[in-house]
Amino acid sequence: MRNPEEITLTQYSQAHLAYLAKVKRYRRLILVARVAVLVAIVFLWELSARLGWVDTFAVSSPSRVMATMYRMAADGSLYYHTWITVWETTIGFTVGTLSGAAVAILLWWSNTLSKIMDPYIVVLNSIPKVALGPLFIVWMGNGMPAIIAMALAIAVIVTIMMVYNGFQNVDSNYLKLMQTFGATKGQMLRKVILPASVPTIISALKVNVGMSLVGAIMGEFLVSKAGLGFLIVYGGQVFKMDLIITGVVVLCIVSAFLYYLVSFLENRLLRWQE
Repeated sequence: MRNPEEITLTQYSQAHLAYLAKVKRYRRLILVARVAVLVAIVFLWELSARLGWVDTFAVSSPSRVMATMYRMAADGSLYYHTWITVWETTIGFTVGTLSGAAVAILLWWSNTLSKIMDPYIVVLNSIPKVALGPLFIVWMGNGMPAIIAMALAIAVIVTIMMVYNGFQNVDSNYLKLMQTFGATKGQMLRKVILPASVPTIISALKVNVGMSLVGAIMGEFLVSKAGLGFLIVYGGQVFKMDLIITGVVVLCIVSAFLYYLVSFLENRLLRWQE
């Protein structure tokens, strides 16, 4: 005869397994719903184009977009333009995030420097970055450096503000305790500030990867001979909606890929923090 403790443990295990199964079914339901919404949109779009409900010159159609993507993939131009945009975004994202985090550390380290630089950071954040495009073109020439500078300009300011605010929101009691034990400012940064700010840093990464992509596309709109932004602008100039929508679709795929790449990094960082 089983004792009450074994019965309770068995019931608990069954309840836990039932809960995990329920969570798994819910996740599958969400995935199926997402796919269904996408399929419905594409189906209605194609149906509207075939039945003449919409002007295909203005909105194209999924079949024509797929044909354009296939043709560009076959001659390699799709991969080339996509790689250019991804490379520009990666450089701007990486340099902007690292330099922004370094500036945030300096601002946290020196309260005087923080008070001096605060109005300038606010002004730089409020300026539309596209207004700086002509300056970057004049300074760096009509090429990729100006585009990377545009992506970097967006990423660095966002990183400074988010990471510095995260540093400021760390519980001051932790810092007072470290000071009581004679910790230096560098030790407080390594042992308290940075570990406690991991969620904020991850949030900054998620925001920056999208903002860097926006900056790269904005730069390609202004000055570029390659990239997804170039494809979109060129398609608009020659009135090829198939090319424009192809560029937008590939841009959505690239954006989702970069976002989930940062999410993967988030999981790794959270495991390391634990």
